[in-house]
Amino acid sequence: MGYQGERPAVPPQSNLDDRETLVSEHKHKGKTCRQSAAVFNVVNSIIGSGIIGLPYSMKQAGFPLGILLLFWVSYVTDFSLVLLIKGGTLSGTDTYQSLVNKTFGFPGYLVLSVLQFLYPFIAMISYNIITGDTLSKVFQRIPGVDPENVFIGRHLIIVLSTVAFTLPLSLYRDIAKLGKISLISTVLTTLILGIVMARVVSLGPYVPKTEDAWVFAKPNAIQAVGVMSFGDLFENYCRNDDLVTFGRFCYGVTVILTYPMECFVTREVIANVFFGGTLSSVVHIVVTVVIITVATLVSLLIDCLGIVLELNGALCAAPLIFIIPSACYLKLSEEPRTHSDKIMSCVMLPIGAVVMVVGFVMAVRNPQDCTHGQEMFYCFPDNFSFTNISVTHFQLTTQLSVLNVTIFQ
Repeated sequence: MGYQGERPAVPPQSNLDDRETLVSEHKHKGKTCRQSAAVFNVVNSIIGSGIIGLPYSMKQAGFPLGILLLFWVSYVTDFSLVLLIKGGTLSGTDTYQSLVNKTFGFPGYLVLSVLQFLYPFIAMISYNIITGDTLSKVFQRIPGVDPENVFIGRHLIIVLSTVAFTLPLSLYRDIAKLGKISLISTVLTTLILGIVMARVVSLGPYVPKTEDAWVFAKPNAIQAVGVMSFGDLFENYCRNDDLVTFGRFCYGVTVILTYPMECFVTREVIANVFFGGTLSSVVHIVVTVVIITVATLVSLLIDCLGIVLELNGALCAAPLIFIIPSACYLKLSEEPRTHSDKIMSCVMLPIGAVVMVVGFVMAVRNPQDCTHGQEMFYCFPDNFSFTNISVTHFQLTTQLSVLNVTIFQ
């Protein structure tokens, strides 16, 4: 009787199968979502707003050499990642910092940590400045708004964008939660590229050619490597171009949405160096607020970061990409000297040193000009005569609106 009255201790097999299926689907969807978020985050960090700066680097290096440098830097970056993976395998480590610590000890670890902190931190400062300069021009196009209104000034825009957007987004503990934000940023970047291409087609016939447009190489090629991610194409467009105004708005939003990616890196470095890699909830908030506050204050005090960005590229990017991965691999690897990876590492290391030293010297001796969001000279009616082109009133107005592309042609 007792046996007949007993119920099975586990659910029927069909229910078990259903539950396992649901759990499996949930885990699969969660894994897929995290993978998608990772993809969008990687795309946003690699492409992001930096693609808008490529024309400036092409101008600095010369267009043909600039294209070659772009492919070369891409290849070297990829090869550096391969070296880091191989170095991690040889040393039994799984992070850049632990690899350097295992290879060069605590001093090398500290040097790497400083470089890893400074590079994204200066990028955060530059993003703030770009946001202020770009969105101030957007708000000036609102009908009835006084261009001198303090509420559309760059300083207030920087503060408001920080408080309303970048700080809340940067407070996330899991970078996967930025996946949707990175997707939006990527879509906006696509729109920006479409706007730039549309202006190339519509204004191309009215842009006077420059004599050195197709010069293979220019003296500032080394500087182009350092600033390849920071030139702002929209600084060259006039304020009365409505299509470009929309592009500026998209660009400002893209920069704001890319900012948290840099903050995550700076916070991770501080967590690893001072807190053993783990931050409590309170410390996480405090560290994030301090980092963003300092970056905001610096961006409010400094009008132009041109030379700082060049120094950042030369003194931080060159060691991180060229020198340190090659040095780690050369010290750890027991392959013969004729091995292809060792030969390439022996080439990359001195090239990185040259880029660092020469880039530093050129940045100090030949600092780039800073317009700080000022209207370009060809946007004023009094300067229309320099084009020496007879066009209709409509064509002339259009030409004066966006003759900026002369800088990049």
